Order: sequence, then C-alpha cells, then structure tokens
Amino acid sequence: MASAPDAPATGTAPKISFVSLGCPKALVDSERIITKLRSEGYELSKGHAGADLVIVNTCGFLDSAKAESLGAIGEAMAENGRVIVTGCMGAEPEQIRERFPNVLAITGPQAYESVVGAVHEAAPPVHDPFLDLVPEQGIKLTPRHYAYLKISEGCNNRCTFCIIPKLRGDLVSRPAGDVLREAEKLARAGVKELLVISQDTSAYGVDLKYAASPWRDREVRARFFDLSEALSELGIWVRLHYVYPYPHVDEVVGLMAEGKVLPYIDIPFQHASPGVLKAMRRPAHQEKTAERIRRWREICPDLAVRSTFIVGFPGETEEDFAFLLDWLREARLDRVGCFRFEPVAGAPANDLAGAVRQEVKDERWHRFMQVQQDISAARLKTRVGRRIPVIIDEPGPTVSKGRSKWDAPEIDGSVYVASRRPLRAGDIVTVRVERSDAYDLHGTAV
Repeated sequence: MASAPDAPATGTAPKISFVSLGCPKALVDSERIITKLRSEGYELSKGHAGADLVIVNTCGFLDSAKAESLGAIGEAMAENGRVIVTGCMGAEPEQIRERFPNVLAITGPQAYESVVGAVHEAAPPVHDPFLDLVPEQGIKLTPRHYAYLKISEGCNNRCTFCIIPKLRGDLVSRPAGDVLREAEKLARAGVKELLVISQDTSAYGVDLKYAASPWRDREVRARFFDLSEALSELGIWVRLHYVYPYPHVDEVVGLMAEGKVLPYIDIPFQHASPGVLKAMRRPAHQEKTAERIRRWREICPDLAVRSTFIVGFPGETEEDFAFLLDWLREARLDRVGCFRFEPVAGAPANDLAGAVRQEVKDERWHRFMQVQQDISAARLKTRVGRRIPVIIDEPGPTVSKGRSKWDAPEIDGSVYVASRRPLRAGDIVTVRVERSDAYDLHGTAV
C-alpha cells in the first residue's frame, strides 16, 4: 500500500480525487459534495496519485455493488493512501474498517456536512475570493445538456429485498419551491433535459402533507402532479423515473398526453405473479398493472413504459415465472431491465424459504430477456417512418448518437442520426426514422 502523502502545502489549493458509484441518486449526492468543495476553493484531480486525498462515494445495495465499492476503496488506498469513504456502505462502517483500517473517515449517505468536515480536517481549504468561482447550478457530473433532479431522500416502503430505508431512512421530500429553483438554475445553465429521481417519485410530498411553498409569483404544492406541471413551464424535456403505480399517476400521464412532460414512465414493477409480489411486499395494487398500462396508453398513445424485474426470488415457482412471461407479452413494455435475485445483507428476503438455484435463475433470466427482446424490437418497429425529436449525446462527423423522448441516458436505447450538417451535444433535432433493430433506431436529420 502506498504511503499517505502529506497535507497540501500552505497557500496551494488542495486537490480532491472523487469516485462516485451507484445509482443516479448517489450521483446527485456526489454533485452536492463537489459543489460545496469547489465553492471553498478545492480543485478536482483527474487521478488519485496527484491528489491530496480521495473521496469514494459507495453503493451498498447489493453484494456485487459492495464488492465494487470495496475495490474502489482499495485502489484509492493503494494509489493515494488518504481516503474518505461516504455513501450507502458508510451506514455500516465495520466492514470497511475491517478491510481498510487506515481510511481517514467514513460517513453515511446524505451526510454532506460530515464529508466536508472530514475533508477540512484532512486537507484544510485555502480561500481565494478571486478564484473560488462555482457556477450557479453547482458542479455536475453529467454532460452539460442533461441533469438529474432529486426531489426526495429515503423511502417509506419496506420491500423484503431492499435495505434502502435502513441505509437512507424514511421519505424526506424537498419543498417544491426548492426543487423548482434548482431546476431553473439548471435550465439557465443550458440543461435541455431534467431526469426527475427519488426512491419513490410518486410518493413525493406525502411526508410534507403536500404543503405549498413559494415559486415565482405563486405557491406550488409538494405533490407529484403539481411539481411535474410546474417543471413543464421551463420549456425543457422532463423525464420521470422510479414511479410507483399509485392511482394519482393517471393525472401525470395526462400531462404527457398534453406534451408537458416526456411520454416516458419508469416503474419498477419487479414481478407480476401475485404470490411473488406479496413475498416482496411491494406497494400499490400491482395485480391490476396490465389494466393500468392499457388505460395510460389510451390517455397517451405515445407513452413508453420502462421497468425492472427480479427473477429467481425466493419461492418463485415455474408457474410464477410463466405468469410473469405471460404478463410481459400482455403488457408489451417498451424497455425492461432484469436482474437475477441476489441476497443483500440485512434484507428480510434472505430469510424466506424456497431459495432458487443459481442455474435456474440463469435459465429464467435468459428466457425472460429473449421474450422481452422480441417485444422491444416489435415496439421499435412502430417508430419506423415517423419524424421524431432526438437529443444529441455524442456528435460524430457523419453519424451522431442521440436519444428519443422514449429513451433515458445510460439505461435505454439510442438513435443513430445521419446528418449533412454538424450537430452538437444537446441539440434537439428532427429525425426521420428509417430502420430499427433490437434496441436502437436509425435515421436521418431533416
């Protein structure tokens, strides 16, 4: 292990190397920490070796994620030696200390002040009022043209496979005015697409009793519909993630039909079999979800629905799995991710009877993905021949890579755009779709 470098020399701005792991919610936490540090004069280092210290924002949701986090901590210790650990794994510091007893500090998720305090102790800031400039919207780790907008922390649900409430606590919603002012700053900075995230987006505001707060010339309630409608006034794309299918979601689908927010809804269904859903202790009335999806598509025919599922959950029978495949064929979701069940330390699901063998999980995963691939390909074919708006992510000399309103960054498909004129990241162009494949669209800018 490399020896720890000395604290930065007096008068020089300390350099921080930052590793951010896990979900978009953790990425927002990282952005907040970096924004605070940059406002105090800290510089960001491109590598661990040249930094005064390293911050590792960990993920602790799955054992595989914990292994990745421990690996990142190990690399930082080997290359630098002065490491501060934060994030979800920080809620259980013993396993970090056991492997890496010499880390400088460990803090839990959302502990921004504790992280900054640990940085101050390890590498005190050097203030320079002429250099300590931070953009109004803060420091972002995403490309300039899109940003995640976190509207709440924690979760009130108690799903048996999940330890998020243990790591991040119960639901704590941000006042609507605070969220909207952050969104305005992002829009002024050139962001073209906002990705609204939380652990349970459609539960937003329930802890605040939907209290109103001031924004512009009026009061806006902390309610999923009201917030979505207000965000639509910014004139940029608004995409909704992690939405549970509570009844009031129908109202927001109406906003999609009106073109106020993107016709895209990300709902983590996790399964379809009533028995498995009961064992998972999933919220909302999921036994009627196929009927709900049909109604949403009646309200908004252009709607795209994405979801995630777990196969091989304890007690899942072949009949349960067959039920799930039949449900998939009926619901015809546009985009789907699937995970093999993986025990998470501290999750109640670990104690359920009926563990599914790994080879069965693998076989079911492959069958699931084949069924869904055929559905996704068929759904994409319906886009061929249309003219659609596409936001450009990666410009190219003749073909650029972008996304339609039905595709979120990193998790969904792409649109490959041939163009005679140069395109820039963040441009929203009209594209004539000429062909599709299993996951992507191909077309020409018009």
